Amino acid sequence: MFELRWYQEEGIEALMNYNYAHNPLLAFPTGTGKSVIIAEFIKRALMAYPTTRVMMLTHVKELVQQNAEKLKAVWQQAPLGIYSAGLKERDVGRPITFGSMQSVYKHIQRQQEQGLPHFGKIDLLIVDEAHLISEKEETTYRKIISAFYEENPYIKVIGLTATPYRMKSGQLTENGIFGEVIYDLTQPDMFVRLIKEGYLAPLIPRRTAVEIDTSNLSMVGDDYNKKQLEQVSDTDEITFNAVREIVECGLSQNRTSWIIFCTSVQHCEHVNAMLLSLGISSAVCHSKLSNKENDDVINAFKQGKLTCLVNNNKLTTGFDNPKIDLIGMLRPTQSVGLWVQMLGRGTRPYPTKENCLVLDFAGNTKRLGCINDPNIPNRKKGKGGGGGDAPVKVCKECNCYNHAKARYCEVCGTEFTFESNLFQTASTLELIKDTSPQYELIPVDQVIYNEHKSANGGIPTLEVTYLCGLSRYKEYVCFEHTGYARKRAEMWWGQRSADPCPDRVYEVLGRADGLKKPSMITVHINKKYPEIKSVTF
Repeated sequence: MFELRWYQEEGIEALMNYNYAHNPLLAFPTGTGKSVIIAEFIKRALMAYPTTRVMMLTHVKELVQQNAEKLKAVWQQAPLGIYSAGLKERDVGRPITFGSMQSVYKHIQRQQEQGLPHFGKIDLLIVDEAHLISEKEETTYRKIISAFYEENPYIKVIGLTATPYRMKSGQLTENGIFGEVIYDLTQPDMFVRLIKEGYLAPLIPRRTAVEIDTSNLSMVGDDYNKKQLEQVSDTDEITFNAVREIVECGLSQNRTSWIIFCTSVQHCEHVNAMLLSLGISSAVCHSKLSNKENDDVINAFKQGKLTCLVNNNKLTTGFDNPKIDLIGMLRPTQSVGLWVQMLGRGTRPYPTKENCLVLDFAGNTKRLGCINDPNIPNRKKGKGGGGGDAPVKVCKECNCYNHAKARYCEVCGTEFTFESNLFQTASTLELIKDTSPQYELIPVDQVIYNEHKSANGGIPTLEVTYLCGLSRYKEYVCFEHTGYARKRAEMWWGQRSADPCPDRVYEVLGRADGLKKPSMITVHINKKYPEIKSVTF
């Protein structure tokens, strides 16, 4: 039995219960398991309506394969076919088809030229990474959708994305295919909750010593002039100092899986050469290499044979390696979608990973904001550059950015004094939005432990209630979960007992009397549901 997370269940239910007055869109941060949602929804849709025909479409073969494998894991008997030249499969006529965009489009073209049917009548078209659907009619995705509409005017298009917006036209629901967002997990409060519950890994924004100067760059379309961008980014001074800082931070903090974003193929090669000269096992991934060469280095990176992968426009979407714990950002951009997608490579949790360090040498944080609450800048004609910098505090202990109103460093917990300096410099916005938290140190009178089960009967968690005078505060500890959630549970247990960490909530309850009781708790009090940040024994 495949265990759904609470938000996956909610997203699927939103789809199943939607009246389909419009084409719906769902927004899930990178790493939250869109493939599971797609798989379970397809299964339930066909179980309820057996004659339904489904096409699941995405832009790269890796995502086609990933989504297909997840459907087979959820539903072994799924009547599934794959249409992807890259995967060397061209199934047509199955109730469910998972296809890559270019392969599907070429097949439609060939069949239409000969006056022949292509995939037949499709009832549901599901598009993963739906932000890639342009508002322009004469684009590949839009031509595919039009072809399916010709076969079935009542077809419904369902989109999933981590970035439900475009640079020029704003939200995907404006001037596009989709009518409304029916489930959105990318809002700041939900994003923070996912981190708290261990479903996403935190991003740690650290101030860099150097920054690429984009102040005099022109714009071409939605982003910086590529030639000018390469000229200001790919310099000996920037490359040397940035790579040296990446290496120093990576080695000193025992970061084991690094990814670096560059502006061009040549930039990739220069950065990689510098890494190799410093003794770092590294390789490049870019458009000048063959598919096999890129696949080989990606596989080596995933297997831990390489410490670093340097890329240009190759690993922004559809690339899944949860081990990534350091991002070196040497690619300035004005595209908020691209920025969030790049950051999303580091938000997937992994058992041995506490967080992902982000070194933004490109100044993207200043221009575009944090991953869960990005800003679309008001660009000036002809010149790049967005609005003014947001004031932040830099922690003197760990050199990481915090919101100007923060009382404690979100990374190391150091308390700020009134005299803390405010900076308006490179990468000045936090990568995960800080809603100006207020913390309070509260004495604990009593601690109560109970088993908590969600309404849909999911995996039980430990409900911990701290009684503090007339107030009570709760936290939920996920002993029976996997990945980062389990790691957080082990850390929680290690603070309170020297015994091995239990695997089941009932075991915890049986040993609760022997746990050390906190004397004080630090509580984030100015939010709807106050959050316990730390304990004192």
